[in-house]
Amino acid sequence: MNALAVVTGASSGIGYELAKVLADNAFDVVVVAEDERIDDAAAQLRLRTGGVHVEAVRADLRGYQGVETVVARVRAMGRPVGVLAVNAGVGVGGDFVRDTSVDDNLEIVDLNVRSAVHLSHRLLGDMVDRKEGRVLFTSSIAATAPGPFHSVYAASKAFLASFAQGLREELRDTGVSVTTLMPGPTDTEFFDRAGMQDTKVATGDKDDPAEVARQGFEALMKGDDHVVAGSLKNKVQAIAGKVAPDPVKAKLMRSMTEPGSAEE
Repeated sequence: MNALAVVTGASSGIGYELAKVLADNAFDVVVVAEDERIDDAAAQLRLRTGGVHVEAVRADLRGYQGVETVVARVRAMGRPVGVLAVNAGVGVGGDFVRDTSVDDNLEIVDLNVRSAVHLSHRLLGDMVDRKEGRVLFTSSIAATAPGPFHSVYAASKAFLASFAQGLREELRDTGVSVTTLMPGPTDTEFFDRAGMQDTKVATGDKDDPAEVARQGFEALMKGDDHVVAGSLKNKVQAIAGKVAPDPVKAKLMRSMTEPGSAEE
């Protein structure tokens, strides 16, 4: 029987590509998203893979019950989870005070942070009991610097990077590995959904989500602590993030993320 993988945020983008590479490597996959496209994504995965079971779960992970729905569906399958890919996330761009609402920002916290903690807490215990399992958290290169004009998003990704590294150390001797995927700007719907179309970062070069997912999968299977996926520019930014002071990084990030910066 194939090992089972659970992938959140899998209706498109990096999440869908993660599900695809897992299925291509003989994992049965539970794909999760809040929109109806998750059924189409599951159908596409079934068409491309023989002998692999794909199950779609439509759930809004921003709420407590949405996460519990996923957990209940996974446990009802009666099978151990071999891979958990915590990928679901959302961003909002613009001036924090003038352009974004309280609800918009709290949704980032609820999805990117709260649901990641909730879902991993529910499913990690079984992995630890079995002394076997792999967890992948999709953070971002944005985690390496303060993020003006997407401040809550960048902070949420920094949380995930720290959370993943902390869990990795806790679980060091349990047989369960934790890996952080840190992509840079990627050719997905993120910038459109975040309202950042007029920023320099949104109009610049972007990485292929399939390549980002492939690198994430390879790092996960090797048990690496993290991978900065995509272009060389992302790797340079990650290195610079370790040495440059936060005010310097924040000023540089502003030049990329401020509304209207695409025209400068």
